[in-house]
Amino acid sequence: MPVDHPLRAIRQIGDEVLGQLSGLFATMYSEIGRPSVAPEKLLRALLLQVLYTVRSERMLMEQLDYNLLFRWFVGLNMDDAVWHVTVYTKNRDRLLEADVAKKFFELVVAQAQQLDLMSDEHFTVDGTLLEACASLKSFKKVDGGKEPPVDDPGNPTVDFHGEKRSNQTHASTTDPDALLARKGSGKEAKLSYSGHVLMENRNGLVSQVEVLQANGTAERDAALVMIEAIPGNHQVTVGADKNYDTKDFVAESRNLNATPHVAQNIHARRSSAIDGRTTRHAGYAISQVKRKRVEEIFGWMKTVGGMRKLRHRGLQLVGWMFTFAAAAYNLVRIRNLAAAIDAGKA
Repeated sequence: MPVDHPLRAIRQIGDEVLGQLSGLFATMYSEIGRPSVAPEKLLRALLLQVLYTVRSERMLMEQLDYNLLFRWFVGLNMDDAVWHVTVYTKNRDRLLEADVAKKFFELVVAQAQQLDLMSDEHFTVDGTLLEACASLKSFKKVDGGKEPPVDDPGNPTVDFHGEKRSNQTHASTTDPDALLARKGSGKEAKLSYSGHVLMENRNGLVSQVEVLQANGTAERDAALVMIEAIPGNHQVTVGADKNYDTKDFVAESRNLNATPHVAQNIHARRSSAIDGRTTRHAGYAISQVKRKRVEEIFGWMKTVGGMRKLRHRGLQLVGWMFTFAAAAYNLVRIRNLAAAIDAGKA
């Protein structure tokens, strides 16, 4: 293992966080029966899956079987047997019930705060669509109307032309929590979830996460939840794009002691909810520059973290994986920022 390998610093921070969760892990497992795989090892392996874009848990176990770097990171000796791939299926409910991903994420954020890497005054909020692990063929009428005979039971041909489909009349039989949504006018509609982050503006670290159903108002609903969760009672600023330029969102943000630095959505048929009282300040222009960095988070989580096409189903499990991917992103950022600080001191 090279001394300057990026995984060394990431594992060091991760081990400090996992050490703080050891008490929680002790309550998750019975004192009788066969010994289970240590949760610390399961989570380290999941971190590798996110960091190295491993497509499935089966491929992850294959990597653990022969990749010495992976074995070292997880904590397996060279001759230790690799556990069966179904260990994640059997332990997933425990990890969900204990809300391990959220606690892990919060402790990673606390590590960044201790290193003075995060702002507590200036933030940016944004959301993105996460394509669900469900086919459009599974999006069927809720009333269970008569279906035409299928030509292929395994993968039937379906013709949607001329059929009006919406979330009010249809639902996915594969993933009922996924809703039909599209990114914008002229874009194709897909079964999706809505993932959101609150980014601090100093170094672009994720401060809060939220996953909701893609119901059309999820972005603003999640933003208000995350703004309300900002620690302290001091005044903060929250940057956002034009989708958040509504009177209700601006008013609710101000009620939560947050100045909405929202991009103005001005066209012929409406006026912006943001006026000169906000835009005249230099901080507004800075927020408009900083807020674009939130796209780097979504880009990393989708390109590297496996969030472009979800592998899990159900709102709770999708939220768990999205939160864990955000924690992995923060670990990478903390490592890079700490290395840059050390280089500057040298």
